[in-house]
Amino acid sequence: MAHFYDIESGRKDLSARGLGRGHERFAIPVPRDGGIQDLLAEAARPDRRFNAVICESIDRIARRTYIGTQIENRLEQLGVLLLCADEPIILNGKRASQILTRRVKQGVAEWYVLELLEKSWGGFEAHTEQGYNVGKPCYGYAADKIPHPVPARRAEGRTKHRLVPDPVCGPVVTHIFALRVVERLAYREIAERLNRDLDRYPPPTPVDPDRALGRWTGSSIREVLINPKYTGYMVWNRRATKKGGSCNPPELWVWSSQPAHEPLVTRETFLAAQKVAAQKERSRSAAGVNSAHPQAVRSYPLRSYVFCAACRRRMFGKTRIPYSYYACVPAYGHRPEGHPPAIYVREDRLMDGVSDFFARRIFGSARWHYLDHALADGTNRAMDEYQAKADALRRAIADIDSRRARLVRTLETTDDPIGDLVQDIHARAARLAEERAAKHRELGDLQQVQPVRSVPELLDVIPVGTADLALLPEVVLRRLFDAFRLEIHFDKPTNTATCRVTITGDTLQAIRQVTATALQRVEEGAAEELPICAVPPARYGANLRRLYLRLLGIGWWSRAVSTWSRGARSDHLSPLRGRTLDPVDDNRFGAAAGRDRRRCFLPAHA
Repeated sequence: MAHFYDIESGRKDLSARGLGRGHERFAIPVPRDGGIQDLLAEAARPDRRFNAVICESIDRIARRTYIGTQIENRLEQLGVLLLCADEPIILNGKRASQILTRRVKQGVAEWYVLELLEKSWGGFEAHTEQGYNVGKPCYGYAADKIPHPVPARRAEGRTKHRLVPDPVCGPVVTHIFALRVVERLAYREIAERLNRDLDRYPPPTPVDPDRALGRWTGSSIREVLINPKYTGYMVWNRRATKKGGSCNPPELWVWSSQPAHEPLVTRETFLAAQKVAAQKERSRSAAGVNSAHPQAVRSYPLRSYVFCAACRRRMFGKTRIPYSYYACVPAYGHRPEGHPPAIYVREDRLMDGVSDFFARRIFGSARWHYLDHALADGTNRAMDEYQAKADALRRAIADIDSRRARLVRTLETTDDPIGDLVQDIHARAARLAEERAAKHRELGDLQQVQPVRSVPELLDVIPVGTADLALLPEVVLRRLFDAFRLEIHFDKPTNTATCRVTITGDTLQAIRQVTATALQRVEEGAAEELPICAVPPARYGANLRRLYLRLLGIGWWSRAVSTWSRGARSDHLSPLRGRTLDPVDDNRFGAAAGRDRRRCFLPAHA
């Protein structure tokens, strides 16, 4: 005799059964020789300790009929009977009534579980529709406990709770969304900024306090940004509790039809925050060289802003001396039809175009002239697309109505229709009714989301000035591009790049701040006389150029430059180290140097 049992869900697949350790939490006096997997393994051995298996009831084997019959058939093939204590034990081979009773009980057991799950699901849906929260309140909210609406539960002291903004953590959530939407920072960079002042931005506390880190992390920032409860709607079933807490797809979420609590962000801001992840995927937000990559030696100021118009992929920086490029080299299997194997565009030409775009259309005095034409084309295009979608849905609904009418006429003109024909017509009519309802829902959703209305008056908030982006450091430059949500789409066949910026009410304050900083830096740079650094005389430069060309031919350029840096440069430039020379008054290098001064003297920032 042996005892096999488990404490787990009977609705699991057979391969997942018997792996839990729930029995260890209870002091069960019955000795345990294993679980269901151990039972099946021993049944297959010739030296097994039993010839029959007795269970309390057939639904104790499994709550799903398929799994229960699978275990029963496997034991039967091994010569082991499966008997139930609540069934008559018949050993003379006549099992018809026994099998009938067993299958009915299995069907009832499975129906009972499914009905219980459906009722539980319906209860959670009603709970969500009424605006009640499930579980611990999310960061930024506190629980407002109210008496349970059911008198029996209320008598037991049970309560339900709604969400109310936390006076300390609520503004932190709003600030996180602003950093994500306005400055378009990555999760880790937002966490680093909040960790600078933990008293002002207290970190979240997990359900298990022992797991608290006492600081913000990238994952905790992500949890805030993907939680739709901050829009004021109650949402349930975001996570699959039986799958390790993984996120369910959005179509399985259960939303309340109306806002249930005070929102911390608008719905538009929440949707904008979700788009940032797709646009900045696998792209750093910080300026400067990527210190995490050992081979990175320089940075690309337009990194993450340049896209290939042919495949919509983000282009990456690549240097081929003496120029820097942005390239799109998709894999062969992911290359759209007509896409070249590689597309390159020079960085200096893109920067010239972007600088001209900002100087004319953003900060220039004639920016309204350019904006009027762009808004007219964009508004007409958006309205045309919106109207085309609405007309297509209305035509689809009209077509469904005409098909339903034809079905009715067919049924009316048929003399004494047979049963199969009537059933087919009913089934087809039901499918058409479902299609019509789906099209009506799509049309209703489309009518609720009107095309985005342009507000050209926002451009007046941006000051007019002269902006030379080449004078700005990369940190300020990226802040400027992020605030304006710059996108550059390069089209190789026409060899043109299209620049697009977006100004919204949410980003207006950040745009004003970064614009003022950029224009101030440009004015300061223009007002100051750029320091001049000296280089060796003209003949030394000619010798160096000949040496460079010769070394290119033999492939030892890096080693020779290193030798020159240690030797010759120290002889000729050591007196100049740390000094600034005036190209007019200083005649240190004589007339020869003066003739080449236009070519040999460079601004210090270069």
